[in-house]
Amino acid sequence: MFILENITLKKAVATLSIVTISLLTTACSTSNRSVDGAVKYDIKDGKYTAYHVNTQKVGKFNNGRTPTKTELAAWNIDVMPDGTGLPEYDAKNGKIVLDEDGNPKKAEGSVEWGNELYDSQCAMCHGEFGTGGKGYPTLSAGTASTDSLKNQLLNPADKNPGIEPPVKTIGTYWPYASTLFWYIQDAMPFPHPKSLSNSETYALVAYLLMENGVSIDGEELDDEYVLDREKFLKIKMPNEDGFYPKVDTPENPKQGVANMKAFLSDPKNYGTGTRCMNDCIKGEVPVLAIKHELNDFNPPASTERSWKVPGAKEVSQAQKDYETYCAACHANDAIGAPVLGNKEAWAEIAAQGMDTVYANAINGINAMPPKGGSDLSDADFKKVVDFMINSSK
Repeated sequence: MFILENITLKKAVATLSIVTISLLTTACSTSNRSVDGAVKYDIKDGKYTAYHVNTQKVGKFNNGRTPTKTELAAWNIDVMPDGTGLPEYDAKNGKIVLDEDGNPKKAEGSVEWGNELYDSQCAMCHGEFGTGGKGYPTLSAGTASTDSLKNQLLNPADKNPGIEPPVKTIGTYWPYASTLFWYIQDAMPFPHPKSLSNSETYALVAYLLMENGVSIDGEELDDEYVLDREKFLKIKMPNEDGFYPKVDTPENPKQGVANMKAFLSDPKNYGTGTRCMNDCIKGEVPVLAIKHELNDFNPPASTERSWKVPGAKEVSQAQKDYETYCAACHANDAIGAPVLGNKEAWAEIAAQGMDTVYANAINGINAMPPKGGSDLSDADFKKVVDFMINSSK
């Protein structure tokens, strides 16, 4: 088994920023532009469809401009195993947080705070204590060791008494904690990613490491433990040496590439151990059949690709708030929350009385956090509840 971890994104980030700026730059033109597989759309008021047309030139190319340092910094948040990119000061929404004296505030977070954040932002999908939710990965298996990774992954129907399948969680599988920090800050929480501050991310990382039984510099993590950049750099994950070949070689980046090429060029490291391009199977070739064919789609599969009908009804603010804060759970039947459009489920909920329904939605119930983890006012969240009920009649 081998893996490439924490590949630097700076070149990709710069390219993405240029493309993004190209789409969002306003300019006027009356000509046609060939887009979307050579389909031509008329340009009106400097736009084709919903996108602005860019007329700036950089050299001989008409594809945007060089991003500013501020624009690049908004995307350049990758964190490397050696600590590169790991924040020292607190920031939220791209802005440095200041303390009472007007100085940059240190980025740090306690296990206890991380527990509170996890319960309100993460448990709805990943389950209590990170033990897994419906359709979402398990983050913690307690103090499970890396020993299970050596076991064969078998079909659940194949009984193998006394041998557990590989347990892949943060504590047993992930080689670097930097990946955990980076992924949380870049992609979580699911309904509104990139909304966490640096300190909130440190707190969540500290809590998840505690749940996985990971110690830092020989110290076990308790509720009072506070994680910051200095302590983060001392983290050594249990499975750090479980991946090969070694590709993270900061002192000589080219050596990592050479290690990977040498590994892949040796057939003894994977497969049968013998190179084969044709007639690889000796004797009768087995016939492979699909055991469980997917042929019953509900709703039926569609290839509809038409544009939005002009003059279509405007989307209400309540619907926008539902899609932002609630759809992650209420549009997925696998999670267990009542799905939007399920008449029977919502009729049963409405039968409790709207005062009860509003109270449960605002205060939280079961795995649902208060107001779905949003910062909406009570009045605005009631409108979201009304939208969900009315859309399910």
